[in-house]
Amino acid sequence: MTQEEFISILDREDYSYEIEGDRIIVTCGKSVWFESLTSLPSGVEFKNRGHVSLSALTSLSSGVKFENGGDVYLQSLTSLSPGVEFKNRQNVWLNSLTSLPPGVVFKNGWNVYLRDLTGDWFNQWSGNIDGIDSKRLLNKMIKDGVFER
Repeated sequence: MTQEEFISILDREDYSYEIEGDRIIVTCGKSVWFESLTSLPSGVEFKNRGHVSLSALTSLSSGVKFENGGDVYLQSLTSLSPGVEFKNRQNVWLNSLTSLPPGVVFKNGWNVYLRDLTGDWFNQWSGNIDGIDSKRLLNKMIKDGVFER
């Protein structure tokens, strides 16, 4: 999908956004629901107040950032590109993800659901180490290439 196509979808759905250089920043004061969107251009940032649902996406381009106020739903996503950042305030749902390349960062407020990778919420994974924050361990494991396939 091109940035122009994505902008036309944002306009049609009445989601406010800003353009800064080659980045499209979604800024609306509500949740963003794209249930049938199958692709997203690079350089998109979600800074909306609510959730972001991209449940039909199977891959995500590098440089996509999530700084929204709620959950991020990516249930069908099977791969992520390096450089994707999660800084949303709540959970990240990655039900179908089977690998995590170095360069993906989780700094979200709550938890990460990795059903097909670890079988559950990452903070419930049996491989966690007492006394070490589960997201800190997850990011270290991603950086070291543990989840690459």
